Amino acid sequence: MKITKRINKLGTEAIYNIFAETNKLIKQGKEIIDLSLGQSNFKAPKHVVEATIQALKDGHHGYTLPNGMIECREAVSRKIKTLYNASIDPKRIIIMPGGKPTMYYAISFFGEPDAEIMYPDPGFPIYESMINYTGAKSIPYELTENHEHEINSEKILTLINEKTRLLIINNPHNPTGSFTKRPAIDKLANGLKKFPNVAILSDEIYDRLIYDEKDFPTFLNYPDLYDRLIVLNGWSKTYAMTGWRLGWGVWPESLIDHVFKFCVNNHSCVNTAAQFGAIAALDGSQDHLINMLEEFKERRNFFTEGLRSIKGIECSLPGGGFFIFPNVKNTGMNGKEFQRKCLNELNIACIPGISFGKHAINHIRFNFAVPKENISKAIEKIDKMLTN
Repeated sequence: MKITKRINKLGTEAIYNIFAETNKLIKQGKEIIDLSLGQSNFKAPKHVVEATIQALKDGHHGYTLPNGMIECREAVSRKIKTLYNASIDPKRIIIMPGGKPTMYYAISFFGEPDAEIMYPDPGFPIYESMINYTGAKSIPYELTENHEHEINSEKILTLINEKTRLLIINNPHNPTGSFTKRPAIDKLANGLKKFPNVAILSDEIYDRLIYDEKDFPTFLNYPDLYDRLIVLNGWSKTYAMTGWRLGWGVWPESLIDHVFKFCVNNHSCVNTAAQFGAIAALDGSQDHLINMLEEFKERRNFFTEGLRSIKGIECSLPGGGFFIFPNVKNTGMNGKEFQRKCLNELNIACIPGISFGKHAINHIRFNFAVPKENISKAIEKIDKMLTN
């Protein structure tokens, strides 16, 4: 067989390789402390599950529109208005089977040879993977430790040129857990007005997981950018619905027909019953989120203090999401060496920073959205490993 050469440009997520390796060890009888997966130990709210089951009982087993049920799109529009006082017409909202399709479609629309697409490094690995697949040139902008891994608006604006087609922003940020506050986003949004040909993909999947009562600066609050703004969000993180594969995107009106055709060609429509659950999640009680945030904040503080107490490890306090991203260089190991030692000797699964970009070779990503006792055990094991 002869297949297209560009398939070799696709990358992957190291997490799935580590996930497979972790499961193999579990089957061998080993007890693994899994701090690698990008999900929490919480379950979807009960009323969401019940609404989905009821939809099945009521006979909602058929196709829906490729862009999503109008009721679901209207629910997203209402939630955006409630949270951010932004008025988004439901026709600009596309319901997706997860967050990645929005990335895939957006990058596909703007990526081609001789085009440039900017993305964060470290950053979610699918950004760079999809840019390379389209044939565009991937232009990383570094998120540095001395800037708390926050977005440096001035630096980004200096990297834009006549070949730049798309700028990808992720806030709060995976894998570092950093949160960029409104002044920096204001500066970036205002600066982008000088570059009207640059589209923006704002990945806001962690927008509800922000700590210390800070205000979230969504790009939906900059209507001057709407004609070239794509916002990615969904239910996975906020409502603990990762396996449901439910996401949504806000798109410029000029791209809606193109997105619709992509949906038709790619997945036909999103699971019907799940969309009823999605509506219940948005319109129903948000008590689960309050409880989840309180628990996550306690675990974040506990994990950060524990890691900082270990000689050779340095880390910032995450401002959003549920990841912590320590630098382990002073342990005498890089991130990959540290990760292998954790898995093979301590039975702790984590992700090496290099999986998220070349600028994170000395880092490790830990998930703190796990039971506190697992965090405690991990800290104890790592401390013992490094002091012996």
